[in-house]
Amino acid sequence: MSLTKLLVLLMGLVAVAFAAKYALTGTLGDDPAKESRPKRQLDNVRSRAKELEHETQQQADDVVKKSDEQAK
Repeated sequence: MSLTKLLVLLMGLVAVAFAAKYALTGTLGDDPAKESRPKRQLDNVRSRAKELEHETQQQADDVVKKSDEQAK
């Protein structure tokens, strides 16, 4: 292959890579939501922890209620 063909092939690959990156990210630069991802993830973890705590408390209350009913 000649140098010209290699250069054209390389330019084509660069263009395809650029188009794929643009299609996947939707922007030309950095993702503006990148900084809020950790906060959003932490908020999700906190809300799930609260849900689990509530479920565990509900289960404990149910066990206490059943034991009180059986004691009577």
